[in-house]
Amino acid sequence: MVRLVHLELHTRDGAAARSLYQELLGWRAAPVGPYLTLELGSDVGGGIVECGIQRSAWLPYVEVDDVVARTATAQRLGARVLLEPREGPTGWRSVVETAAGGELALWQGKS
Repeated sequence: MVRLVHLELHTRDGAAARSLYQELLGWRAAPVGPYLTLELGSDVGGGIVECGIQRSAWLPYVEVDDVVARTATAQRLGARVLLEPREGPTGWRSVVETAAGGELALWQGKS
């Protein structure tokens, strides 16, 4: 079973997004370097990334058993790989864009 583990907002204005979601939904944000972590009130993590994106977009992260194999499968099924699998401090991730136009991050945490 694949489950949603993180929801990340990419936006041009992190401060405005932080303020909106705190007032509207009660989501508190805390800075970790340039990244803002979000407390979503569930077991799903959250964050805000300020970047040069033209239109704000949410990027869901789903936990997979093998990020390399799942990325290859997504590509075989017609998805475009936007970010090849890469290692970070707590795990590996890739980002794919589906044929329907949605973006999805595939996440494999370190044990």
